[in-house]
Amino acid sequence: MTSIAAPLAAERAEPSTSRFYVGMAWVCLAIAILGFVPTYWMPLVRGTFDRPPILHLHAFAFYGWTLFFVSQATLVSRGRVSRHRELGVVGVALATALLFIGMAAAISSLHAAVGLSSEAAVRRFSIVPVSGILLFATLVATALVKVRRKDVHKRLLLVATASMLQAAVGRLFVLAFAPPAGEGPKVPPPVPITIPAGIVVDLLIVAGMIHDKRTRGKVHPVYWIAGASVLAVQLLTTPLSGTGAWLRVTDWLLAIAP
Repeated sequence: MTSIAAPLAAERAEPSTSRFYVGMAWVCLAIAILGFVPTYWMPLVRGTFDRPPILHLHAFAFYGWTLFFVSQATLVSRGRVSRHRELGVVGVALATALLFIGMAAAISSLHAAVGLSSEAAVRRFSIVPVSGILLFATLVATALVKVRRKDVHKRLLLVATASMLQAAVGRLFVLAFAPPAGEGPKVPPPVPITIPAGIVVDLLIVAGMIHDKRTRGKVHPVYWIAGASVLAVQLLTTPLSGTGAWLRVTDWLLAIAP
């Protein structure tokens, strides 16, 4: 009990901590919305969005999670901890939906590319969404296991939410450096272009580390371990995307959902 109470007491001693996580949650939501304005929201408003319906489900779960993250952080900052705990089951449902819908969207893209000139590129790029959603699910699952350690729980959820924003920032990088014709590129961009996008969202984790240093005197181990895991996944996707091992994984993904 002492090991749990000590970090909780330290967190309560810093009233700015709750406000910081609320602010970070709003930043995550803003990035999520702005990143998909050119390739999702604008085509949707104009009636020109011509991608598979599964992407609408993915958007629903994706934005549902970011809104939920804002709501939960706000509840804690207002002292409504009991309500925050009651709504935890909603977070479990949203994270689970993101896992399955994200995998389904990746598999759908693979199926659509079979036999086309873009198949090789789609197979390589699929490592990005697949590894990203698995990383997100792992971080959230760990946060649930550590739910009684509030200092660990909230930092893991911030890292998890930041990690899945790579796709939103990546859209902006693609449009900035290789403006597509029409509403968006039908062929995925080269895998290496995801690295700078990942580094941008990693700055959210760095912000958490800086806040820890200022308020606690040291960076919480969660940021070092979880942050390093996120960075490792982001960097390893490029060298692994063209390997025979990954291509066999894509064969397996195609086989489980014919």
